[in-house]
Amino acid sequence: MAKDYYETLGVDRGVSQDDLKKAYRKLAMKYHPDRNPGDKEAEEEFKKISEAYEVLGNEDKRRQYDQVGHDAFTRKGGGPAGGHTVDPFDLFSQVFSGGGIFDGIFGGGGPRNGPRPGADLRYDLEIDFEEAVFGTEKSVTIPQSVACDRCNGSGAEPGSGKRTCPHCRGQGQVRVAQGFFSVSQPCPHCQGQGEVVEKPCKKCHGEGQVSQRKTIPIRIPAGVDTGVQLRVAGAGQAGRRGGPAGDLRVVIHVRPHDIFTREDDDIFCDVPLPFHVAALGGKIKVPTINGATEIRIPPGTQNGTRFRLRDKGVPSLRGYGRGDQHVRVFVEVPAKLSATQRQKLQEFADSCDDSTNPKWRDFLEKAKRFFS
Repeated sequence: MAKDYYETLGVDRGVSQDDLKKAYRKLAMKYHPDRNPGDKEAEEEFKKISEAYEVLGNEDKRRQYDQVGHDAFTRKGGGPAGGHTVDPFDLFSQVFSGGGIFDGIFGGGGPRNGPRPGADLRYDLEIDFEEAVFGTEKSVTIPQSVACDRCNGSGAEPGSGKRTCPHCRGQGQVRVAQGFFSVSQPCPHCQGQGEVVEKPCKKCHGEGQVSQRKTIPIRIPAGVDTGVQLRVAGAGQAGRRGGPAGDLRVVIHVRPHDIFTREDDDIFCDVPLPFHVAALGGKIKVPTINGATEIRIPPGTQNGTRFRLRDKGVPSLRGYGRGDQHVRVFVEVPAKLSATQRQKLQEFADSCDDSTNPKWRDFLEKAKRFFS
């Protein structure tokens, strides 16, 4: 008695079609003759699971099998009903390539002779720090594919036309053996279009496109930073068969500044501070991206003190105000002193006591055990 088809595939009778296909694929990969050369038992098993899936994988046949069993597919005296025979290798090829798991890799779906959009282009553009802050306008020159004006993008010499590709017979796909299974892939003779030109255009050599250099204006908004991408719609490669052109994506790279650095929308600046201003206090001028401004230095300002200048940073790219500027001061100790300056500084030092430098006093108190 013939083995139950469900049992052959190792599934329950209520299994879904998707799970049924998964079970067949798993067994077919296991028992395929190319993976088991010379193994007659594996070859027989491969034929059995193929016969079972050929019936159960078809909803109409599966319904008949559930109602009648094997008798629905065998004639009196043996043999398949209706003279139908199962080619296990053809079934395997259909499941694994035609509408199967490899379509996304090897292509599928017939000829691709409809409109096809053009490819996007990328351009890396360097700009100055100030240009990134305030915005600017630039022009970039790029190599670009455009529709051939001799053949109007058809690829055929004027007066000639196209004919069905003789290699794929207009399907745009050909089957190629890949080890123990075959897959569909775009026809290499017509690039999957299903048609070939009778006489290639003399200017574009049948490509339907020619390359030219084109200058494109780019508006750079205020507040951009390194890594920002600007999209220019329709400035990419030309489409084929009436398809839309791709886009140009301009990637911004901001050159380092000799004074300012940036974090998000804030600007940072390090400023040296004369020793006497740090001690006595006063006012100093500091640079900002909008020009010089004055800040007040309190007496006794320490090295590394930060001052915040509100709204002196970078305009928000989204239009929500602007950042701040942070000024960090570094106290500069005099490197060269005249005799008079040295004398006066010594007099100052002689007049100092523990209260003059409280941090130094506190440190000595903590570290005195190391000095004994």
